[in-house]
Amino acid sequence: MNEAVSSNIFVCIKEAVYFVIKRLFDIIAGLVGLILLIPISLIIKIISVFNGDFAPIMFTQNRIGKDGKEFKFYKFRSMVPNADEVLFKMLKENKEVAAEYKKNKKLKDDPRITKVGKFIRRTSIDELPQLLNVLKGEMSLIGNRPYLPREKEDMGKYYDDIIKTKPGITGYWQVSGRSDVSFKERLKLEQYYSNHYGLRMDIKIFFKTFSAVFGHKGAE
Repeated sequence: MNEAVSSNIFVCIKEAVYFVIKRLFDIIAGLVGLILLIPISLIIKIISVFNGDFAPIMFTQNRIGKDGKEFKFYKFRSMVPNADEVLFKMLKENKEVAAEYKKNKKLKDDPRITKVGKFIRRTSIDELPQLLNVLKGEMSLIGNRPYLPREKEDMGKYYDDIIKTKPGITGYWQVSGRSDVSFKERLKLEQYYSNHYGLRMDIKIFFKTFSAVFGHKGAE
């Protein structure tokens, strides 16, 4: 067996071990997190109703997963129920808002975000329902952002690299600035992750997530 073949076998084994460990960690973290999800959901619902918001607190949306396959993405609703309709109206009527959204794919002072939504976004509580996606195998704890189907065209040359991995609840972009990073810079960061992922990198991202969340770095 020559050196090149031996090297390839080692790489394959190393990658297989990485994916097994990653999946086991996803399942354990998902099950533990879902225990917390029940009381948190109840609290959010009570506060929402108290603020006059009687719409469902859970939000679902189609997102792009691994290899471009779309899946139903879960999240606590942080915006008004008709958020997409409001956004399209704003983009049509306000050129400055349209330019900002085109650059960052989000708005810094988004008027669609509710009072409860501001808090759960700032603390990243809105991301917790994605643990359901993690348990289903559609997402991982660590990975790239799950992009919207309408963002595919804007992803351009970065698309093929980004969809090589499962999207994650947190990732390289989230610990590198989040909302402070432009859409193009985000794509570059996530392309880098897709081409350099590994156990060591995932562990670093996992622990950096805590400082990013508790420090509210770029969280909007």
